[in-house]
Amino acid sequence: MRDGDVLIVWKLDRLGRSLPHLIETVASLEKRGVGFCSLTEAIDTTTPGGGLIFHLFGALGEFGRDLIRERTRAGLRAANAHGRRGGRKPVVTSDKLLRARGLIANGLTVREVAARLKIGKTALYQALRNSSDFQSPISKMANAPGSVSSPVS
Repeated sequence: MRDGDVLIVWKLDRLGRSLPHLIETVASLEKRGVGFCSLTEAIDTTTPGGGLIFHLFGALGEFGRDLIRERTRAGLRAANAHGRRGGRKPVVTSDKLLRARGLIANGLTVREVAARLKIGKTALYQALRNSSDFQSPISKMANAPGSVSSPVS
């Protein structure tokens, strides 16, 4: 399309997936000097009244998004004030962590313990790491008697 052309669509939803996408598309057309006309909604951006109506639609869409954003933040603050947090519940509960420590102390590997408790080994490693007295198998090998540690330069 060239400067001075007018893009005509039957209905607004034929041009854009959402209001922000539609506004972006029409703004891109305006930059190139191309007009826009929607037959069903009787919007013609080549006239002052049509441009005004289209920009009002854009402002109302932005207002709606701002309201949703504000309500979401208020809801999150209220939930936080009541002690509720978002996200998934922890997979490794304190009971499972206690059982995992006992099984590891009896000689099972973290992989075997995770399979036995039906949790992921990564989640178990993370829970063990976050607990205060966990020592990873690698650090145990490094601290074992008779192990040779190389000096770090």
